[in-house]
Amino acid sequence: MHKTIACGDLRPEHVGTTVTLAGWVNRRRDHGGIIFIDLRDGKGIGQVVFNPDLSPTSHTVAEQFRNEWVVQVSGEVRPRPPGTENPALATGQVEVHATEALVLNPAQTPPFSIGEGVEVDEMVRMRYRYLDLRRQPMQENLRLRHRVIKFMRDFLDARDFVEIETPILIKSTPEGARDYLVPSRVHPGHFYALPQSPQQLKQLLMVSGFEKYDQIARCFRDEDLRADRQPEFTQLDLEMAFVHQEDVLELIEELYIALVETLTPQKRLLKPFPRVRYDDAVSKYGTDKPDLRFGLPLADLTEVAHSSQFRVLRDPVAQGGVVKGFAVPGIAGYSRRQTDELAHFARERGASGLLTVPLGGTAASLDDLKLEDIPSSLARYVSLEEVRAMARATGAGVGDMMLIAAGPASTVNVALGQLRQEMGRRLGLADPNHLAFAFIVDFPLLEWNETEGRWDSSHHPFTSPMEQYWEHLEADPGKARAQCYDLVCNGVELASGSIRIHRRDRQARILRLLGYSDAEIQERFGHLLEAFDFGAPPHGGIAPGIDRLVVLLSEGAESIRDVIAFPKTQSAVDLLFGAPSPVREEQLRELHLKVVPDEEKG
Repeated sequence: MHKTIACGDLRPEHVGTTVTLAGWVNRRRDHGGIIFIDLRDGKGIGQVVFNPDLSPTSHTVAEQFRNEWVVQVSGEVRPRPPGTENPALATGQVEVHATEALVLNPAQTPPFSIGEGVEVDEMVRMRYRYLDLRRQPMQENLRLRHRVIKFMRDFLDARDFVEIETPILIKSTPEGARDYLVPSRVHPGHFYALPQSPQQLKQLLMVSGFEKYDQIARCFRDEDLRADRQPEFTQLDLEMAFVHQEDVLELIEELYIALVETLTPQKRLLKPFPRVRYDDAVSKYGTDKPDLRFGLPLADLTEVAHSSQFRVLRDPVAQGGVVKGFAVPGIAGYSRRQTDELAHFARERGASGLLTVPLGGTAASLDDLKLEDIPSSLARYVSLEEVRAMARATGAGVGDMMLIAAGPASTVNVALGQLRQEMGRRLGLADPNHLAFAFIVDFPLLEWNETEGRWDSSHHPFTSPMEQYWEHLEADPGKARAQCYDLVCNGVELASGSIRIHRRDRQARILRLLGYSDAEIQERFGHLLEAFDFGAPPHGGIAPGIDRLVVLLSEGAESIRDVIAFPKTQSAVDLLFGAPSPVREEQLRELHLKVVPDEEKG
């Protein structure tokens, strides 16, 4: 080994011993001939002193050192002189007085500072990712990720789960997003697909008699990216036989509580995790992944607006829409510029507009409120009693502001749901150290695809409806509710799962309802249906995402790119390797492929 101890492991108990360190020069300081080096390795930073009176040779070598050079140093561990200790460092009470020094590898000046907390453009960070990963926040994020995965594996192993690897090259099957396709050289014109998830594979493992399966699974989806999406991602994949929905939820709740309390004890948890019905979540928070760290619930004002004289409210209701709003405490004094910003925010998210209704003035209560206490265009068109009715419905009081939108229910829910999140952020209502987990349950089984004129699975086609909906499924598909559940936390979806269909006849019914012909069912799903004929047990599972969880547990990570070693950009480009890239003509010929130019670009 090039070292006898890690730089970050130096402690007072090592005083008097001779050690050898190796690492990167984090910082170099020359104080009147005595050189101080902060030497960094994977465990932290240790201070090394080069005194020409103690070792002229090592001091001469240290004069060459520059940031990010890789060096080796030997010397005696001594206490730092009184008054020079650094309480910010775990090694801050001691230093190494060098007697030997060796340059293992000089380094060019990096394109950005490694050892200081300076802002660096993300594109530059990703181009030089191997340098970015040297920075302390990235080191901490990836070490946290390691601990999270290890905890999950140990937790499930103690509960008799068997970790089984499933193939990466599989058949293309519908999972909700586009597949990444891999052409076969051996079978011209045929393709493998990279798995969007091991969904059918884990169901086949249940048929195989492995009643508890898990895997840290790599998954691939060719879809448009956002801050919380990557073309390849990692999930904890779970499946269990002979379980009901609550069995799965209880296991995941136990896992997450134990994980958070063990690895990040500074985080606060809401226990037990609430179960929130899908309809209630959308109605109250405008989304199926609500942030429960704060209130600001949405209220339905449709009944109040139904008889309103204000056409902006009345007309959308007459057209089958809704009027909803929520109260934000203490912002009745917002300026015109601030309320215009909120209206712009809502319009960007689909709303036709936003009514901002401050309840100000000198009134002591809603009963004392006068129209002149409401500096809003609404006050010119509605009665004082209408305003009071809206205030009572939203829970608004004097000094608060109501934010109201009207239109189609889906549009209003999205716009107000995101505006609610934004107000929580602006007002500091969401404590970053509070993790408000919840299970969303009772999802619709199917969604009507207006463009294609067909039913689509809300989750995936292997999800079982609740038992009571099988009898009238074809007669009223939109009414059916699924044995499906999501785990959400702080406005982020962390996991999704369901109880699966385990009988051939029932699975075929769902596939026919989704528009597949019998021939298509056999071609795409015949292997799974055949397996069900040989005794498939009732089973269900869930797939928690690793990347999003680590972001929530970390200190300061802003997207999943901050917790993945080598991520892609939002345009799915790897800046480090320059991928995707063209390939040689002979490679294409081997695969019987030809690149056809985009006709629109000539």
